[in-house]
Amino acid sequence: MNSYNPQEIERKWRKIWEENKTFQVDLKHAKNPYYNLMMFPYPSAEGLHVGNVYAFTGSDIYGRFRRMQGNDVFEPMGFDAFGIHSENFAIKKGIHPKILIKKNTDNFREQLKNLGCLFDWEHEVDTTRPEYYKWTQWLFLQLYKAGLAYRKKAPVDWCPSCKTVLADEQVISGQCERCDSEVIQKETEQWFFKITEYAEKLLKNLNTIDWSERTKITQKNWIGRSEGVNLKEKVKGLNIEFEVFDTVPQTFLAQTFTVIAPEHPLVKELVKNTKYEKPVMEFIEKIKRKRIEAPNEIEKDIEGIFIGRYIDNPFGTGDLPIWLASYVIAGYGTGIVNCSAHDERDFAFAKKYNIPLKLAMLPSDKELSEKVKNFETCYHHAPEGIIQEPIEMRGMTWEKARGPIIEHIEKKGFGKRGVNYHLRDWLISRQRYWGPPIPIIYCAKCGVVPVPEKDLPVLLPDVENFKPKDTGESPLALVSSFVKTKCPQCGGPARRETDVSDTFLDSSWYFFRYPSSDFKNKPFDENITKEWLPVDMYIGGQEHAVLHLLYTRFITMALKDSGFIDFEEPFKKFRAHGLLTKGGAKMSKSKGNVVNPDDYFKRFGADTLRMYLMFIGPFEAGGDWQDRGIIGISRFLEKVWALQRKPKTEIETPKIENLLHKTIKKVDQDLENLQYNTAISALMILVNALAEIPQLSVKTYKTLLLLLAPFAPHIAEELWRYLEPGSKQSIHDQKWPEYDSELIKEDTITLIVQVNGKVRDTLEVKAGISESEAKELTLSQKKVKNYILNKEIKKIIFIRNKLINIVV
Repeated sequence: MNSYNPQEIERKWRKIWEENKTFQVDLKHAKNPYYNLMMFPYPSAEGLHVGNVYAFTGSDIYGRFRRMQGNDVFEPMGFDAFGIHSENFAIKKGIHPKILIKKNTDNFREQLKNLGCLFDWEHEVDTTRPEYYKWTQWLFLQLYKAGLAYRKKAPVDWCPSCKTVLADEQVISGQCERCDSEVIQKETEQWFFKITEYAEKLLKNLNTIDWSERTKITQKNWIGRSEGVNLKEKVKGLNIEFEVFDTVPQTFLAQTFTVIAPEHPLVKELVKNTKYEKPVMEFIEKIKRKRIEAPNEIEKDIEGIFIGRYIDNPFGTGDLPIWLASYVIAGYGTGIVNCSAHDERDFAFAKKYNIPLKLAMLPSDKELSEKVKNFETCYHHAPEGIIQEPIEMRGMTWEKARGPIIEHIEKKGFGKRGVNYHLRDWLISRQRYWGPPIPIIYCAKCGVVPVPEKDLPVLLPDVENFKPKDTGESPLALVSSFVKTKCPQCGGPARRETDVSDTFLDSSWYFFRYPSSDFKNKPFDENITKEWLPVDMYIGGQEHAVLHLLYTRFITMALKDSGFIDFEEPFKKFRAHGLLTKGGAKMSKSKGNVVNPDDYFKRFGADTLRMYLMFIGPFEAGGDWQDRGIIGISRFLEKVWALQRKPKTEIETPKIENLLHKTIKKVDQDLENLQYNTAISALMILVNALAEIPQLSVKTYKTLLLLLAPFAPHIAEELWRYLEPGSKQSIHDQKWPEYDSELIKEDTITLIVQVNGKVRDTLEVKAGISESEAKELTLSQKKVKNYILNKEIKKIIFIRNKLINIVV
């Protein structure tokens, strides 16, 4: 054979695989279905970056491994092409998204094909195609029918740069997660999904699913379940009543002040037309700026301001002054907290602003108790703390008093037991152009009317000016031919909803559509769905833990409750891959460290790029890209190629046979656990050993290629066909090799251990063990030590592979 030319080989095999439909699966008649899914990309750039390639390669390797183990692997691909990311890119380029995004997806598709994955392009989906978003709109209607979609006027997070509202999950430290602009509060009519109705189920089911632990922890924290008491409280001198959720009811008689989040909508009303109004509003703006400019400092340097109002304390322990505090967030609980000496931040805040404190518990330690009584230290959340108030519970421990105190509060009528969640309802309407129009009609006579399913899709109209408006309205509001319509119920004049839905709605159900993409009259076929879903393996980024991954779970649960499916979790297994960096920093254009995979396809080929990305570090941890590293992988594949020139033999040496079967076992276990870097290391050790021997058996070479095939599918296919001249069977249709446990055993012998000629023990040791090793091992044995204790060893007699005799 000629020298190794990766580009030529890879072009050749991609063409053959495509023509022969090698990786297509008969979805209706598969005997052993396995749905291998990866997160589809959004084409908001001209091409894929190497981070995408990293994720897709890791997922594809696992799919190929499963295929060779006998599964009918379905590995689809598509494009999450609607949304603000794509629209902003179109605005930046000055090209209409319908034109630009189509061009981007074409380029993405070509790059994905160059990667050599198992993708079944017959089932490609694109969220911008009417045949897809028809069913996204259908999904909205099902949630509306189930009472899970509603419209209300509410204070929402508004990005002035993106000119749209954001979901709670899209605001990070007061900034838009897309453009880092400072988010402002705006009151407006919006559409929401009642994801909070599923909060408890979303939380409990985390214990039953096989997901990356860090992803489950992130979701658990985001859902944020806390138990406590809901207290009804009044503002003194005003006809204002509000609810406070107290997670630490043990402190109810020790509370001496109340803090409110600076952004809480009630604040303006509380300070209106008072001498406190100006300084309070200035403080709010200051905290807003600080959350943007120095989000990490907000926790370290807590700040506050008294607003001149008091809570009429229902417990009769004195009125509670109301303060604004930088450490309280409106989005958690009610955004209002009663404070005591038993919380570190409350304690520090009170000390800073000279607010009186009271105690509800004390430690049993006398010295520490004195410090607590003098407010020299904060004694907080200690389960062994001794309750002081109320008198009825005095002497009980902090932990044991919780239940009785809640009962006491309820009995006195001060409040009711409750559960609170950090999770907020999913805000799904967007005042942008590039998305599926929300299928709702407004009629003066009939009110809010859902678009009949027979009239779907509500097509996104072509508009020349698609840029977002400063008015807070969608660009669609200016398209009279779109807005003006007839009411489906009374036939009278009506207007369409002009907001589009959040792009995360598009991606919340795409995995249902893939296997049913050829069905035109339904979003997913019942029989196909029963056969192929839930998804067997899903691999994607940890950054999607509280957006995409939470939404997919909610949508799946809602579909089950509406009777469309019989399962409530979308993915049997999910694994979060690691982050790829360069020079120790996350890749970004601003840092100038973005790696374009096309450059490496041209220089080294896809197989080399695939293997290098997986060799960088543990797949679930990530690694740092270095150009010199890819050269090492290129040399490794050259070595694999060169093995075909070795003289062939039918008999393999025991040493190579032993190493080969150890490698099979190692690679098999590592692939199952996504430990690709160590699997590649094992392959390198094997190849180096094979390169050193004078002759190579065809069987060993074939086994090596089978192990290599998931990582480097093109070179493995080329060399396989070379070893199988005339065969039309792909290496990727072969059975995964199995190791022989007998062949990985080291040769061992039983070494007899004597003391003064009498047998005292036997040891299983490797054949040929040296005298020094045998002596060290024997003298370390407990049995032997007992026989030679306090005795002088005169000599040790060693007969190789038979016995060792200690003379004392």
